[in-house]
Amino acid sequence: MSRYDVVFLHAPSVYDFRKKPIFYGPVSDVIPSSPVFEMYPVGFMTISSHLEAAGYRTRIANIAVQMLADDRFDAEKKIAGLDADVFAIDLHWMPHAHGALELAKIVKRLHPGSKVELGGFTSSYFHEELIARPEVDLVMRGDTTEVPTVRMMDVLQKGGDLSDVPNLTWKDESGRPHSNPLSYSLESLDEVIFDYGTMIKCTMRSMDVKGALPWQGWDKIPLTSVFTVRGCSVNCAECGGSHFANSRVACRKSPAFRSPERLADDMEMIQSYFKAPVFIVGDLRQGGMGYADRFLEECRSRRIRNHVVVELFNGATPEYFQKLDKAFEGGWSIEFSPDSHDEKVCFALGKGYTNENIEKTVASSFRNGCSRFDLFYMNGLPFQDRESALDSARASERLWASVRREDRLFIYNAPFAPFVDPGSRVFEEPDKWGYRLRARTLEDHRRLLDSPSWKHVLSYETEWMSRDDVAEISYDAAQILAEKEFGAGRISEQVYRDRRERTEFARELMHKVDSILEIADPEEREARLWETKDEGSRMMNSTVCNKKDLDWEAGPIWSNAPRIGVALLKSFFRRRSPSAHPSGFAYRVIHRG
Repeated sequence: MSRYDVVFLHAPSVYDFRKKPIFYGPVSDVIPSSPVFEMYPVGFMTISSHLEAAGYRTRIANIAVQMLADDRFDAEKKIAGLDADVFAIDLHWMPHAHGALELAKIVKRLHPGSKVELGGFTSSYFHEELIARPEVDLVMRGDTTEVPTVRMMDVLQKGGDLSDVPNLTWKDESGRPHSNPLSYSLESLDEVIFDYGTMIKCTMRSMDVKGALPWQGWDKIPLTSVFTVRGCSVNCAECGGSHFANSRVACRKSPAFRSPERLADDMEMIQSYFKAPVFIVGDLRQGGMGYADRFLEECRSRRIRNHVVVELFNGATPEYFQKLDKAFEGGWSIEFSPDSHDEKVCFALGKGYTNENIEKTVASSFRNGCSRFDLFYMNGLPFQDRESALDSARASERLWASVRREDRLFIYNAPFAPFVDPGSRVFEEPDKWGYRLRARTLEDHRRLLDSPSWKHVLSYETEWMSRDDVAEISYDAAQILAEKEFGAGRISEQVYRDRRERTEFARELMHKVDSILEIADPEEREARLWETKDEGSRMMNSTVCNKKDLDWEAGPIWSNAPRIGVALLKSFFRRRSPSAHPSGFAYRVIHRG
């Protein structure tokens, strides 16, 4: 049995989803992972990097991805075979409220002498409720917890007082809870280690490639990421990562940026390991155009050849796109989430741009070198009624008409699901935004996740849409979007027919589950629900859109083996170099190209 100081565990959304009749619906159609939400947060990598630099042994075990990949995978046997002082389970996103807690129970039962720690944004919000649970010993709060986690491990292994660890909620030996001040919040991300090499080296040490995958299929179509910022300058009402939510939950008064030079280091480091697309998280212009210009010039001088995906939080000018085109030799793409085509809804949410601005942005991007543009709309937003939601789908016709047929413009429309983010303005003031919330506590959300249909998991209704409306309108919008895409000559008639049939089949399955739930006899109801299991599993992905459209062009991770080997060797010599940072918390890629 291998011994680790910290093992990071990622749970499926619902444990054990394989033993439950669940119809997931379109809740994950527009994200890389499945409805099991098997993608673990980047904090696993950064916290692990800091712990490894401090001399601690870590391991990442993505339980969710292994359960998803193999029906015979025994999660309890896997966990029983791990040995660690601390098992760190992420509860960063609310959809893991069921799985994370069930995993914590399993760990505590199998390893009663180990500590169970939870962390992430949702954990930070519900830390008092979490620490009251018998399976939870520690909760780490905030959004820059790398250094506090090292301090926590120093106390646990070398002695000291946990009350001295910032951001920590914990239990003493008598089981009494304590909540230390949420006082550690970096003003700059330059101290944070973003190193894919740590993940690779830990994976090689454990010889558990499947267990370390960020999400299912990542090894075949990898997508990497770098982070410009923690926190946000934008205040979208429904977002749990907004400025309002960060100030409330993470004690963040303003965004913490990674300097343009260090961000370019991250890009160069990834390029040394992988020939894979790099997603830049956060609009580069949040730090001002000076910040964006410095970063793009650094990338240009370092010759970044990986394809780059850039986020937009509002419209952009031809001049900005021209700068992107000069900076990235491997090409670039755009991700943009206006959320609604209804300007009344957009302005209410906090989006400060018009439809004219969106249309000009899309057209201008392709004229100036953009390879691909992904644009996202949602249903179930504040002040959005049925026609407002469907108009967003209808708006796709005008957007596709504004570009050439060969321009790769992808438009997505999905429900705002499954939960309203805790900490967001909508969650904190639901009446002001016209929402009726069905879940306020962590336990409320955990119970909802154990529902047999995605519609019944929804934590909200609005003045303009019931849960039934959100579900029906989502399918209606999908049909309109498919019709407009076919009319624009973007998909074949066969693809159009297949998508319409799939969407209607999903709608009928949802209605079928609704009917079954009305059966009074529990045994008959359960038996009938199980009859829908196979149908529901087949509809896990691409319910209302073609999820393969989200895939980026990249070779399998195995084709990068020679590159990874060279990069690891250089990393070894960097660590041994006298010029290396004495703390081990900084690095500089010394080879370019």
